[in-house]
Amino acid sequence: MIMIPFVIASSSQETLSQQIASNRQTIDNTIRELGAVLLRGFNISTEPQFQEIVTLLCGQPLNYMYRSTPRTDLGHGIYTATEYPAGLSIPLHNENAYQRDWPLLIMFCCIEPAADKAGQTPIADTIRVTNRIPKMIQDVFREKEIMYIRNYHQSVDLPWQVVFQTQSRDMVDKYCEEHEIETVWFPDGALQTRQICQAFANHPVSESCIWFNQAHLFHPSALDGRTRAALGEMFTEDRFPRNATFGDGSRIDEEMLAEIRTAFEAEKVLFEWRKGDVLVLDNMRVSHGRTPFKGKRRILTAMGRPYSAYIK
Repeated sequence: MIMIPFVIASSSQETLSQQIASNRQTIDNTIRELGAVLLRGFNISTEPQFQEIVTLLCGQPLNYMYRSTPRTDLGHGIYTATEYPAGLSIPLHNENAYQRDWPLLIMFCCIEPAADKAGQTPIADTIRVTNRIPKMIQDVFREKEIMYIRNYHQSVDLPWQVVFQTQSRDMVDKYCEEHEIETVWFPDGALQTRQICQAFANHPVSESCIWFNQAHLFHPSALDGRTRAALGEMFTEDRFPRNATFGDGSRIDEEMLAEIRTAFEAEKVLFEWRKGDVLVLDNMRVSHGRTPFKGKRRILTAMGRPYSAYIK
């Protein structure tokens, strides 16, 4: 079995565009077959260089809408990777799998690796993860789907103005109506949204049926005990910043979610970032996360090739 990511190393003095053109067929074939390519030694050290490689590989990058994590918009479809505190892990997940629309490609660029050689971006073959999830759990999720419940408070997690990139309630309501997201506005200005989304999705190229959701991230059991207790003192669970239930509103068994996390963990692959590395992922085929680190670390990201295939 070939391990991911597949490394393509530069050994040429050609320009960036020439190098990508020379390796394009290998890059495309590897993404199709394995889902993950690491471009190493291409001397990508600036935002414009990363923007160039993004455009070459996936065309016009996508804007990050209906946000779930804090990022800095650097312009032209380039963002910082999720800006959670360095000491926290980010579990393996597929980008925007909590939505009905998502990018087929996601790219990362290492401008500055962490000094302690930590802060890796672990990846996992989501098809293999899917195969590890017990059939009984798969059947329940496939039948019931998932409801994502989000509460936007001004002082906790992301406010709605950041998530929807607007100051207008009317614009939020319009976006939510177009995407079949239920909204409730509270007297204090807080907003709650609910949306039922897929548990699985069919890959448009391989046609593989893949576990594709973020129930294991949105559910309160994803929180460390201290954070969950602190939120419990502030809100009832239905007002937590984020939550996940089955599509019919019934609770998801935490033991099921533990099995799902175990499946992701069993397929996790780690590699150390080097300055200038670019990681290209098939966002449905390969999940990603982040390990804790100390000191400075600068990873950029961009998404491309929009796709929508909500399964009823």
